[in-house]
Amino acid sequence: MTERQTCLLAEKERLRQGGGKKAIEKQHTGGRQTARERLAKLFDEDSFMETGLFVKHRCTNFGMEKKEVPYEGVVTGFGTINGRLVYAAAQDFTVMGGSLGEMHAAKIATTQEAALRAGAPMICINDSGGARIQEGVDALAGYGRIFYNNTMASGIIPQISVIMGPCAGGAVYSPALTDFVFMVNGTGQMYITGPQVIKAVTGEDVTAEALGGSMAHNTISGCAHFSADSEDVCIAQIRQLLGFLPQNNKESVPAYVCTDDLNRTDDALNDIVPESPSKPYDMLEIVKSLADNGEVMEYQQYFARNIITAFIRLNGKSIGVIANQPKVMAGCLDINTSDKAARFIRTCDSFNIPLLTLEDVPGFLPGKQQEHGGIIRHGAKMLYAYSEATVPKVTVITRKAYGGAYIGMCSKHLGADMVFAWPDAEVAVMGADGAVNIIFSRDIKTADDPAVVRSAKIDEYQNTMMNPYTAAARGYVDDIILPSETRKYIISAFEALAGKHVDKPRKKHGNIPL
Repeated sequence: MTERQTCLLAEKERLRQGGGKKAIEKQHTGGRQTARERLAKLFDEDSFMETGLFVKHRCTNFGMEKKEVPYEGVVTGFGTINGRLVYAAAQDFTVMGGSLGEMHAAKIATTQEAALRAGAPMICINDSGGARIQEGVDALAGYGRIFYNNTMASGIIPQISVIMGPCAGGAVYSPALTDFVFMVNGTGQMYITGPQVIKAVTGEDVTAEALGGSMAHNTISGCAHFSADSEDVCIAQIRQLLGFLPQNNKESVPAYVCTDDLNRTDDALNDIVPESPSKPYDMLEIVKSLADNGEVMEYQQYFARNIITAFIRLNGKSIGVIANQPKVMAGCLDINTSDKAARFIRTCDSFNIPLLTLEDVPGFLPGKQQEHGGIIRHGAKMLYAYSEATVPKVTVITRKAYGGAYIGMCSKHLGADMVFAWPDAEVAVMGADGAVNIIFSRDIKTADDPAVVRSAKIDEYQNTMMNPYTAAARGYVDDIILPSETRKYIISAFEALAGKHVDKPRKKHGNIPL
């Protein structure tokens, strides 16, 4: 080996030490791994190839000309995850707090652009103190370039943000523009303005974790999609998610060998829906029963829990599930469920993931707070997303399908390709009690015994309208099936729809009601 070759290897090793031993120890003491440790666990063994190791900043302000910032505080490159190409950028908090300057941002942006050209997923691990103040507007320009690239890549390649440390100020908008946001409890935090600024401006006392921690964004704001109790669990979740996604919008979903019986029946489903229409049950149990080997990966598991969004496989292929959850708020649609479902539907449609809708919905949540909060506008997002989606769409009505919510949960009228209903399904404008009070109000009021007449009218309405046969007679339900046989029916439907092709009208883009 020549002297120059030896010097090269020594210099590479020196740079890879990042902020040095003390900074690395401090990172570990705080329960966080270094950027390189995270990437080593995320990627297949020895597959990650680093780019930009020798990049240096160009700042000469405030003594920066004398300061060395190894690899500009961000590790970038590409490798394989489960044998498939993935690009990544991981901010290194041990190097100047992972602060973002001109060249730091340039490394991330260059990696984004390479991922887009290659048609491969892009992962960004956020752990940064924010913009490098010494670089001023150059740092801000760097953020802008990253945001622009996020937008240009949207719907073309999967983009994943991972919050494993602080992510504050303008930095939060890159995760917000990506498809999936993972956060680690206790260490990952996102906020526009931190606790100190809030205290100074509003007088509110709040901790960083309560303000922008993982559970705050997974349960309240809806800005995050997955939560993990440790970095290792988070990395495992990312690897699991990638198994459901294609490399880009031109590819089909990954296909795995299905080890579960395609014609498997589940007699427990015949009795899972209670006889009383007001009694809840757990829709997630139905989702697990239908999925290959019961494997379910929930999306926004802790947010708007009256609707379930999840990835499953049927016959080895990825399916996106949207399902009302009768256990929470009777499965009503509201502002948050509409946003959650609409975002998930559009994400699946972007990446050619077929949609399965499981419907048991009594309607939209009533109330002044919902109306003034814009339930009309938010609910319209869900209608728009379903109507716009061109992937195969299959709907199963398990119990209630009332009013506008029936339409909103991917009815034939919004483009469902196949609709199945269970025998006890109720497809109607509203429940029998409410309907009778409107249709037969005069008959009830003038009757000698109003209670008897009202009961008789309820029975009449239920026998006439509260069943799936009327909808099936109109062609709005393709078949009425035994609950136990649902799996084989939906697998057959998706197989038949595998070649679905839709030619959309030419336009610049639609105008979703944001």
